[in-house]
Amino acid sequence: MSTAAQNFNGNLKKALAGIRRINLEGLRWRVFDAKGQVLGRLASHISTVVQGKDKPTYTPYREDGDMCIIINAKDISVTGRKMTDKFYRWHTGYIGHLKERSLKDEMAKDPTEVIRKAVLRMLPRNKLRDDRDLKLRIFPGNEHPFGDRALDPYIMPARQVREMRPRARRAMIRAQKKAEQQEQGSTTNARKGKKREEFESEISVR
Repeated sequence: MSTAAQNFNGNLKKALAGIRRINLEGLRWRVFDAKGQVLGRLASHISTVVQGKDKPTYTPYREDGDMCIIINAKDISVTGRKMTDKFYRWHTGYIGHLKERSLKDEMAKDPTEVIRKAVLRMLPRNKLRDDRDLKLRIFPGNEHPFGDRALDPYIMPARQVREMRPRARRAMIRAQKKAEQQEQGSTTNARKGKKREEFESEISVR
């Protein structure tokens, strides 16, 4: 057992599960930092790497994807109201036992499963899916037992922010105008109060 694995404080059995079934010859160990990353964008990049689509030797029926280590899964972010409006649903097999769990509750229970489900649902449903699942090593924190490997950090490309929608732009302009009017109103009221004080002081002197 390597030194990094001995110093690992998490569930080592789960972290190394199925590692012997993978042919690691010629594979790279790509490290993804999920801190502050949007869930869907990160999952799409991971699915590309785990399928080997970033290699010129990609073939659909061969398993040439690299090992993917995802750290800081608990610090993933989502857009909009997905944290409360997105639900995971499954059925136990009994009548009426349709279960559901929100993304917020799933993050509190096991944040690694959120990324795993997002990546697996982007992969083709074929015989290679289980082998690609084994190449995903997801950890809630920044610690992992693969420190002795030749790690290759994956640099996420810059996010392209699309142009603001017309309705949102109009709402922003209205909010800016309202704030300016409030500032102008406060300054005019201050001026009126100052003039009134000067006028009252002049009357008192007379």
